[in-house]
Amino acid sequence: MTPFERIVKKNQIKRVSREALEEAREYIEETALEISEQSVRLANHAGRKTVRKEDIDFVTGHR
Repeated sequence: MTPFERIVKKNQIKRVSREALEEAREYIEETALEISEQSVRLANHAGRKTVRKEDIDFVTGHR
């Protein structure tokens, strides 16, 4: 069972097509990649090599 399938099962969704699972997985992967790229740029701009929680919070709008 994939991590996303576990999330679906945990939320008591009974049936989901393979296509829907794949589409959701691709979206989550793309979003995570964008967040990580922006967080790295932010850390670099601040003169750091380490991405901090605050960088991810800033990029995602969580404060």
